[in-house]
This record gives sequence, structure tokens and C-alpha cells, in this order.
Amino acid sequence: MSLVLLIQVIILTMLLPLSIYYLLKATGYIKSFTEATINERKFPILLQALFLFILLKFSGFIEDLPAIYYFMIGGLISSTIAFMLTFINFKVSLHMIGVCSLLAFTVSLYVYLNVAILPLIALFLLFVGSVASSRLYMKSHDYIELFTGSMIGILSQIILWQFYL
Repeated sequence: MSLVLLIQVIILTMLLPLSIYYLLKATGYIKSFTEATINERKFPILLQALFLFILLKFSGFIEDLPAIYYFMIGGLISSTIAFMLTFINFKVSLHMIGVCSLLAFTVSLYVYLNVAILPLIALFLLFVGSVASSRLYMKSHDYIELFTGSMIGILSQIILWQFYL
């Protein structure tokens, strides 16, 4: 049962989005992965939210894993917020949303499972700093876009802790 869920997650969060990215790149809708304009980001972010919704709605047994289920709901919330921000011409850092969501989720697992994963949390903190530094170095985002992405990623997970912690 968990193998089927893993396959569904891989297809809907990695393989299908990657295939669609190459299709959008080939058709000229997206010029660059790292330098996408706000208009170029709208459709892929909407698709990301749609794929997460499909995974949550139609995967028959993801509810059996409450932490993963609510992590995915947090991803859906984050994607929806990022999509809405494109309509006010604000480009939030999707990389920071992702890495900060993962950090907040790992902290929740530390609390939820009572497992000693402090080295993993420290590693993810290092990832957060590395991602933020690289986005600044590449001039892909400014500090406000990085901070906003961080807050969206962290808060979308923290809000959901009450449902499974």
C-alpha cells in the first residue's frame, strides 16, 4: 500500500511536473527555469496546486499517514498562496517555500514521533541558508521575496500541526 502511494507521489510531484516544464519550455511559454517572470510562473504554480489536490483527493490511503497527509495539505496551501501572489505582481521564492516547509515538517516529526532527529533538523537549517544564499547570489530574488517564501513555507506547516500533533 505504501509503495503505491510512493509511486503516486513521485508521478504527481516530480515526473508529471517535470514533463510539463519541458513542454512549456519547448513551446516557448517559459524562457528560463531560474529567471521566470511572474506571468511565466502562474500556470506552473497552478498546476502544482492542482496535482497536490489530486493526490490528496484521489489517493485512497494517504489519510492513513496523517503527518504526510497534512504536509501535502501545507504544500497545497503554500502553492495556492504563491499563485494568488502572482496576481498582485509579487514573485515569492518557491525554493524557500519548499525548503522551509521541509524544515517545519521535520521539526513536527521530531515532536510527533519523539525521534532523535536533531542532526537532520540541523542539516535542513543548513539547506535553508544555502538555498537563500544561492537565490541571492543568482539575483533571482530579493530579501523580501525570500522572507515571504520562508514564512509561507513555515506557517503553512505550523498551522496544520494542531491536526496531527
